[in-house]
Amino acid sequence: MAQTEYIVIRAEEDGVNVIGLTRGTDTKFHHSEKLDCGEVMVAQFTEHTSAMKIRGKAEIQTTHGTIFSETKK
Repeated sequence: MAQTEYIVIRAEEDGVNVIGLTRGTDTKFHHSEKLDCGEVMVAQFTEHTSAMKIRGKAEIQTTHGTIFSETKK
């Protein structure tokens, strides 16, 4: 796999979930992490990870810019 992209996730509340989704014909959850307020996770897309789902209030920095996720109301 060529150079892969990193993203940075900074939780803005306790209990932010970061869920990795598989690459291939069947998309499945393969890994999850729970972050508390202020915790930072640096994640990378790999040959096994094609997508990430972030649940909760967080700042997400990518090469495409900064995105803010919100808490479900």
